[in-house]
Amino acid sequence: QEQLVESGGGLVQPGGSLRLSCAASRSIFSIIIMGWYRQAPGKQRELVASITGSDATYYDDSVKGRFTISRDVAKNTMYLQMNSLKPEDTAVYICNARWYKDVYWGQGTQVTVSS
Repeated sequence: QEQLVESGGGLVQPGGSLRLSCAASRSIFSIIIMGWYRQAPGKQRELVASITGSDATYYDDSVKGRFTISRDVAKNTMYLQMNSLKPEDTAVYICNARWYKDVYWGQGTQVTVSS
């Protein structure tokens, strides 16, 4: 059974929007931190946004004002709302969650921004 499962990726035109979801198989109420990483061709994996167990958020400068990270504890799901998408946002987006004793990674979902 997968611990983290991403969904919502796809092909979108520049300026468009996507919402990524990361469904966890266990409660995310007590997470230390959850986040979205991305890896584009020719680049190393980078942290895009994160959210803590107290709902403090962080965004990479490249996505500030365009992306919003959130979580729904009742649904055990984290989201990344991506607006005003740019071709530079094209990457595999990977969900990560850290509990006190465990760290899980999803398999990733492809986001392609192209006209």
